[in-house]
Amino acid sequence: MSEYIKIKRGLNLKLIGEAAKTVLDMPVPEIVAIKPTDFIGVTAKLLVKVGTNVAAGTPLFYDKNSEEILFCSPVSGEIIEIVRGAKRALLEIKILPDRETNYVSFPVASPEELSKNKIITQLLQSGVWPFIRQRPYGIIANPQDTPKAIFISAFDTNPLAPDYNFIFSKNEAHFQTGLNVLKKLTTGAIHLNIAANSPTANVFSQAKNVQINTISGPHPAGNIGVQIHHIDPLNKGEIIWFVSPQDVVVIGKLFDKGLFDASKIIAVTGSQVQTPQYYKTMMGTSIKTILAHAGVKKGDTRIISGSVLSGSQIAADGFLGFYDSQITVIPEGNEHEFMGWLAPGFGKFSMSRTFFSWLTPNKKHDLNTNLHGEERPFVMTGQYEKVFPMDIYPVQLLKSILIEDIDMMEKLGIYEVAEEDFALCELVCTSKIKSQDIIRRGLDIIRKEFS
Repeated sequence: MSEYIKIKRGLNLKLIGEAAKTVLDMPVPEIVAIKPTDFIGVTAKLLVKVGTNVAAGTPLFYDKNSEEILFCSPVSGEIIEIVRGAKRALLEIKILPDRETNYVSFPVASPEELSKNKIITQLLQSGVWPFIRQRPYGIIANPQDTPKAIFISAFDTNPLAPDYNFIFSKNEAHFQTGLNVLKKLTTGAIHLNIAANSPTANVFSQAKNVQINTISGPHPAGNIGVQIHHIDPLNKGEIIWFVSPQDVVVIGKLFDKGLFDASKIIAVTGSQVQTPQYYKTMMGTSIKTILAHAGVKKGDTRIISGSVLSGSQIAADGFLGFYDSQITVIPEGNEHEFMGWLAPGFGKFSMSRTFFSWLTPNKKHDLNTNLHGEERPFVMTGQYEKVFPMDIYPVQLLKSILIEDIDMMEKLGIYEVAEEDFALCELVCTSKIKSQDIIRRGLDIIRKEFS
C-alpha cells in the first residue's frame, strides 16, 4: 500500500552551480582508486600487491571482520600504488586502467530462478555486496541478516544534487532486474520513494515488486533516515537495508550481463565550476581530468566528493568516493570579511532574519566554507528542531552521546539516525558544534557495545 508523506521541517539550501542537463561520456580515467576509508567499520586485508594485473571484478581486499565481503576492482589494469597511513592502515589502492576493460565473468541468470543463497553468493564474490548498506549504523549490510524492509530513495534533496529522473532516462531493464534481486533478500517490502510535485521517470513510476511512496517537503526529505522514520520506523534489534538507485542498476547488470559494471553518471557542480554538467565515468575515478574539462575558476577552492552538507573534502588530484554521485567545488572561506556580521548581508545566507537576505528567499547563494566563528558552549536555541523532521530530540541525543550514556542514546533514537540526518543541524548551529562527527561517535559506541 503506497503512502504519501509530507515533510514540514527542513531547509532547502539554494546554491549557484547546478549541473546542466547534458551528459559527457568521459574516456577511461588516467587512474582509479578504491579507498577502504569509504567503508565504515571495515578493517581491510589486502589481496593484491603493486604490479598485479587485475580485471574488473577481481578482489582487491576483504573485510577482516566479515571475510566473505570482497571489494573488487572497478576496472582492469595494473596496481601501481598502495597508500598506507598511520599504523599501516590501508588508505588507497591505485590502479592504472587498460584502454579496454576486461571483466571477470559471472553467471547470467534471472533472479526469479535463483535461490536467496545463490544470489547472495554472487553479490559477495563479484564485489557488488558493499552497495547494500543497513540502518542502524549506516554500515555495509551483514549477509547473514534478513532485513524487515529495503529502502531506495529515487530523489536527492541535497544542495545541487544530481537529478535521478534525468540520469535514469535509460537502464530501465537493469534497474528492474536489480529490484527483483533485492526482493529475494527480504521478507518485507521494497520501498521505492519518489518526490511529489515533480515529473517522475518511467523507470521509477512503472517499477514492479516495490511499494512506491510519494514524499514532499524540503531537505532532508530525500534522506533514507527520514524516509524510514516516517514509513517504517526502526526499533532496537530491527534492521533495514538501503541502496542508491544507480547501485540498483549495478546489481541488475551483474545478473543481466554477468559482470561488475562500475560505470555511473555524476554531477559536477558548484559556483567555482565554469561548466557544471553531468559526466559518465566510473566509481573511484580520478577527478583531475573531469575538473580540467569542466573548468575551475581562479582562487582558493574546496573540492568535495558528495554534497556540501555531508560530503568529504578531496584534493584536486583526488578520487570520487565509492558511494558518491556528485562533485562540488565552492570557494574557500579563508578571507577576513569587512565589518563581518555588522554588514547588511544581502548576499549572505541566514536561516533567521539576521541579514536582509531573508527578503529574497528564492535567491541562489555563492557560499564559501567560512564558519563565521569558532566552537562555543552548546546551548539550547530551538534551531535544530526547525530543520530536523523526526520525532527525536536532537540536542538531547547529541549530549547523551557526549557523556556516552548508552541507555539514554537508545531511548532518544540513536538507531534511527546517521550523520547525514544531522547535516542541517550542523549548518544552522550558532555554537558551531560538529553534530555529524558526534553522531558517528555515538553509532560506533553502540555498535561496539552490542557486536
